Amino acid sequence: MVEHVYRRAASARGVDAVVVATDDERIAAAVRSFGGIAMMTRATHRTGTDRIAEVAASLSCEIVLNVQGDEPLIDPEMIAQVIAPLIADPMLEMSTVCVPISDRSDYANPNVVKVVMDRTGRALYFSRSPIPHMREGPPEGGPHQTVGAGFSRPYKHIGLYGYHRTFLLKFGTLPQTPLERAESLEQLRALEHGYRIHTVETKYDSIGVDTPEDLERVRRQLLAVPART
Repeated sequence: MVEHVYRRAASARGVDAVVVATDDERIAAAVRSFGGIAMMTRATHRTGTDRIAEVAASLSCEIVLNVQGDEPLIDPEMIAQVIAPLIADPMLEMSTVCVPISDRSDYANPNVVKVVMDRTGRALYFSRSPIPHMREGPPEGGPHQTVGAGFSRPYKHIGLYGYHRTFLLKFGTLPQTPLERAESLEQLRALEHGYRIHTVETKYDSIGVDTPEDLERVRRQLLAVPART
C-alpha cells in the first residue's frame, strides 16, 4: 500500500522529494526495498501531523505535504491542487481538499470525514458526523453544496494536507484541543487555535483504508486500472 502512495506522490507536479515518516522499522524497510526514502521518528507523536513536523524540522523547503499512507488511490493532480494555494498566498498556513459527496451512505459514515466551508473556501469545521445537518433531508440525487453559491451539497474531506513549513513547525508545538480530541481529527487543532485552512474542491476521490471492506474496495479498483511507474 505504501508503495502505491509513494509513487503517486512522487509523480505529482511540484513535488521535489517524497519521504516516508514512520516509527516502525518494518515500514521503513519496506520503503527502502523499493528504493524509497524513509525517516524514523519518535514513537510518542500524538498525530500524523506531529510526526511530519519532526521530519520537517530537518528540511529546508518552504512547503510540506502530508500524504497519508492509507490512501493508495490518491491522484497526483489532487496533490498539485493542494500545493497551488500555498504558492499563491505566502501567508496561508494550511490547505487541503474535498470532494462532493455522491453516496448517501458516506454522509452518515463516521469513517468519512465531512467539511463545511465559507464562500471563499476557508474551512469552518470538520466532523465525522453528518454536516451540515439538512433539516428537511437531502434532495433527490444526493446532498449538494456549492462553495460561493450557498448551501447545496455536503463535502467529503480527503486526508491530504499542505503547510508552509514555518506553520507546520508551530503546529507541532500547539496543545491539543477539545474538539480535536472529541472528533479525533488533528486539523481541528489548527482551527481551534485560529489558523486558516483553505479547502480546494476537487473532482478526484480517494479511499482511506480504515476497514477490511475499504481494503477490498481499493484492491478491486487497483486491479481495474493500469499500474503507475
